[in-house]
Amino acid sequence: MKTNTIFQGLVPFFAVVHGVSSARLESAPVAAALCGEEGVKQLSGYYKIQDEGATDKEYFFWMAESQDSPSEDPLILWLTGGPGCSSTLALLAENGPCTVNEDGETTMPNPSSWNSRANVIWVDQPAGVGFSYGKAPGDFDHGEDAVGEDMFWFLQEFFATHPEYASNPFYVFGESYGGHYAPSVAHRVWQGIKNGEGSAINLQGMGIGNGLTSPAIQYPFYTQMAVDNPYGVKAVSEKDAAMMRAYTPACVALIDGCQDVPEMCDDAQSFCDEHMMAPYMLSGLNPYDVRKQCGDQGLCYDFSAIEKFLRLDSTREALNVRDDSAPWESCNMKVNSDFSGDWMREFDGLIGPMLEDGVSVLIYAGDCDWICNYMGNEAWTLSLDWTGGDGFRAAPQIEWSTDAAAAGLSRSYGGLTFLQVYEAGHMVPMDQPEVALAMLNAFVHEDARPFEQPQHAGGESATVS
Repeated sequence: MKTNTIFQGLVPFFAVVHGVSSARLESAPVAAALCGEEGVKQLSGYYKIQDEGATDKEYFFWMAESQDSPSEDPLILWLTGGPGCSSTLALLAENGPCTVNEDGETTMPNPSSWNSRANVIWVDQPAGVGFSYGKAPGDFDHGEDAVGEDMFWFLQEFFATHPEYASNPFYVFGESYGGHYAPSVAHRVWQGIKNGEGSAINLQGMGIGNGLTSPAIQYPFYTQMAVDNPYGVKAVSEKDAAMMRAYTPACVALIDGCQDVPEMCDDAQSFCDEHMMAPYMLSGLNPYDVRKQCGDQGLCYDFSAIEKFLRLDSTREALNVRDDSAPWESCNMKVNSDFSGDWMREFDGLIGPMLEDGVSVLIYAGDCDWICNYMGNEAWTLSLDWTGGDGFRAAPQIEWSTDAAAAGLSRSYGGLTFLQVYEAGHMVPMDQPEVALAMLNAFVHEDARPFEQPQHAGGESATVS
């Protein structure tokens, strides 16, 4: 089976019994000496996920409390994509309380950690990813229906055992293939609220960073991003670009067919990857950042220090990692393969109803990324079917600035914001950590509306179009 990793929908509800058992719950504080600032509470451990056919499926989490006001600040759930890549990788490489030093044995505090003004929980999911594990075939998920269901019940148990966060504003964030995960999980939480299932969750919003959410809209932009990106990089020849354009209608037709005939989804992925992605992938350029070469690393980045750190016995013990968990790896390609039939499904349709019900949505994208590029992400937000669609399309693009300088272009209306982030690739918090933190705080805190009324440092608004 062909696999594809981009780092990191709804079908009829399936009748299974889901839940989480606290009988196998183990979590404990994480010492600040391992990661982060002194005096900031951290927890890590497992919740057992129970569903029909599952034998021993346990999800690992690592939580860092807000450094500001834990009792009032939002709670953010972070889900790295892949599919099959570990959220713990994002914690240590992007937006967590610490980063790993080159020696792979020590850490240093991250001044741009997302727990500066938020409580953040990173979850390795599904089973087989990071420190999360399963033992029997029924323990492993193959699509977003199971992901949404599992995470809903994970959250139910989390709030049951940590009621101090139950009333905090709750947000779901996903990155890359998290453009599938985040809408599925947020929509399942939203459904649970509507149906009165379990304990109420104070869902306020959802964010996706450089995500794959609407393949039918996003895949056609591979050609444009390869030859006409903001950085003047010509990643493919004009001949290859013409070929990519020629195959685009057939690719989109297969993706559209996949939505109604699941058996077409593998063929859609194979065809579109071969004809729309292969020319770029053969260029040697980094698909996550058009400005860079890929190099010899499997993910085009060197995460060897993080891998070494997370494989240390002392780290596993400090994080309460079970003996049943395999040695940590950044991405599990078996899980990636298991989700092959899910890749080309569309998940933008889940977002409109949530927007109309008051759930805020932030779609952000670093404009150096090719594989989940800002062009395609902006396009699907402009095509989104919801009552605020016309207003969003008519809204001006605004130059959004941090305290330091212009950081991107934003468009915002009725709870939906799209943000193009300058000088950032696939992982915005890694490439532009200060900008990513400012973006997060602007979105989840009600003390400012900079996406709707952004200003330069001098105080003047900047309307681009």
